[in-house]
Amino acid sequence: MDTKSVALWMQVELEKCGCLYQDDVVDFLVKSKEESLLRENTDGNQVLNLTLLNEFKKLTKSNVVWVAPDRYWRFRVPEDEQGRNARG
Repeated sequence: MDTKSVALWMQVELEKCGCLYQDDVVDFLVKSKEESLLRENTDGNQVLNLTLLNEFKKLTKSNVVWVAPDRYWRFRVPEDEQGRNARG
């Protein structure tokens, strides 16, 4: 699996469920033995590497936002501010 195919999988999952939790993507990658697409953050948790995040962002730049407190992506709504990050 490469970053493009995983980013496309992420997009499909987001479309199916309406939101996509980072932990679910990490679990998918671990079960698929694709840990090379992960990195360890400063808290010691596994998160998506920047290459994968950038690939996903290319696919969803204008219509998806990141909700940092709960660590998930969702579709943009009219109330969202400009940028990639959302309040909730």
